[in-house]
Amino acid sequence: MSSFSEIIGQKTPVLVDFKADWCGPCKMMAPILKEVKKQYNEKLRIIKIDIDQSPAVAEKFSIRGVPTLILFKNGQAVWRQSGVLQANQLISIIDTHI
Repeated sequence: MSSFSEIIGQKTPVLVDFKADWCGPCKMMAPILKEVKKQYNEKLRIIKIDIDQSPAVAEKFSIRGVPTLILFKNGQAVWRQSGVLQANQLISIIDTHI
């Protein structure tokens, strides 16, 4: 299994959804992220990190609230935001960074 740093360091941009099972807004993001994934296919990788199961990763990126989305390009965070975004907002943001 690849480590988190290996995944975000690949050439394909990675959108990371920091979430928690107990988080209502996180559940709202699931269908939105599916819609975004359809838009990009293989041009964007989307992964979910449960902050309760991976507290070290959440701490490394100073995750204070969920959902928090971070877009990585070549291993570097190029954008981050907490809260729910609509698919069209997220697509517009991703387009400006990739």
